Amino acid sequence: MKNNNSFVAYLLIGIGIYFLLKQFEIPLFMNFYSWPTLLMITGIAFLLHSHRAKDYQNLFTGILILGLGIHFHGLENYPFWIDHWAVYPFIVGIAFIIRYFKTKSGLFVGVILTGVSSIMLFSITVPSWFNWIYNITDLLENFWAIAIIILGIYLLIRKK
Repeated sequence: MKNNNSFVAYLLIGIGIYFLLKQFEIPLFMNFYSWPTLLMITGIAFLLHSHRAKDYQNLFTGILILGLGIHFHGLENYPFWIDHWAVYPFIVGIAFIIRYFKTKSGLFVGVILTGVSSIMLFSITVPSWFNWIYNITDLLENFWAIAIIILGIYLLIRKK
């Protein structure tokens, strides 16, 4: 029974600390008084619950929500932050990889998502001898939805 309420307890503690700090208006935390911080708190609550309850399926959700919160916080507060569509599959890929270490499932999808996202993120500034990446990038940007559909069908029909 204790583990069932732990997620809600962590979430309430995190949100309470958030609003308490917001009420005190501490200058050090001024950049964190926004909605991405609430996403980060929710992600951390999932991670704490997952670790304490040893229910590692919630690792994926926690990393995903925490990663999105960090990304949106970076977009709001840091001019150098990367604003590219490939950040989202990169976060999902990292979530799969981290969950793999505890559940031993999802490594293939995580590596593929992280790898493709990394290529897309860094294809903006590649040396001239690496120009063939632009052709692949253009192809993937035009047909990425078909690639996702094919990957989904593959995952449905493959034998376990």
